[in-house]
Amino acid sequence: MKFVQDETITPPPGVISSLKAGFDVVANHISVILFPVLLDLFLWLGPRLSVNRLLATLGEEFSFLARENIAPAAEIKRIQDSLALLIDLDVNLFSLLRTFPIGISSLISQALPSETPLGVPDIQYLENAFVLIFWIFVLTLVGWVLGSIYFTWVAKVSLKQDGQDLLWAGKTILQSFLLSIVWTIAIFILGTPLLIVFSIFAQINQSLAQLALVFLALFAMWVVVPFFFSAHGIFTRRENLFRSIMGSFRLSRYTLPTSSFFVLGVLLLSQGFNSLWLVPSSASWMMLVGIIGHAFITTALLAASFVYYRDMFDWLEVLFEKLDSKVTSAQA
Repeated sequence: MKFVQDETITPPPGVISSLKAGFDVVANHISVILFPVLLDLFLWLGPRLSVNRLLATLGEEFSFLARENIAPAAEIKRIQDSLALLIDLDVNLFSLLRTFPIGISSLISQALPSETPLGVPDIQYLENAFVLIFWIFVLTLVGWVLGSIYFTWVAKVSLKQDGQDLLWAGKTILQSFLLSIVWTIAIFILGTPLLIVFSIFAQINQSLAQLALVFLALFAMWVVVPFFFSAHGIFTRRENLFRSIMGSFRLSRYTLPTSSFFVLGVLLLSQGFNSLWLVPSSASWMMLVGIIGHAFITTALLAASFVYYRDMFDWLEVLFEKLDSKVTSAQA
């Protein structure tokens, strides 16, 4: 480590400076908040797509199974309670337009309103399972595409990529779209066994379930940074989805404490301000203030993440070059 100590190395990019840069970007390019504002306005004032009637019909089918003793009554009762909980949530299927990990940030998708300043929203009910699957598929795809365009726009103004053309934008949107598909498949493959194991532990003993939840939380802390930055290489370094994912793991490997602090700061700021934006009633026009404020904050945090990723990766490359030159000199 002596050759590291002998070399003057510039400190890594700061978390606070990156956050400040993100807010400056959005303040100077306020139009980039248009996507989240429009999405929230649609979810707030637009029509709703409800699955409550389909869930109620499904609950009646389980009641028939219970009367005919086709399945254990305790299991059917548990399923019916879950269906009743979903009905009480009154889910708006259009909220699927808010996709992960790449998607347009939304305030209203977290607290779907029952009333608006324009009165009770128009509700369209789905009563067919195949139609439900179709809508889930279409809305998810639309959310991924719109989210990719939103990310591309924010990255362009954040990194001052004035020379990029429509071909670059098209490739970036395609790669980010494919990345969303890859992450969805990966989460399904990894999440399904974990959910099954957790359910088994919950059936055996609640203490085992809590222990499994602790291990799951530790695992989530380990993957949150690679997951958070997995798309950034596509927008900042023109990488394909696989190189972007590997670059994210490389970043987390060498900068985990600082990067974890940055991600934690982003999450705390986002969720903390959301508590403020959701104070107005959904029936009041004051909710518009919350929608605009949420769009500004979340877009600024997204811009800050692009700035942080670019600066941190550039710093790592300079650091490795200096270390390689020192090693070469020592060997010579």
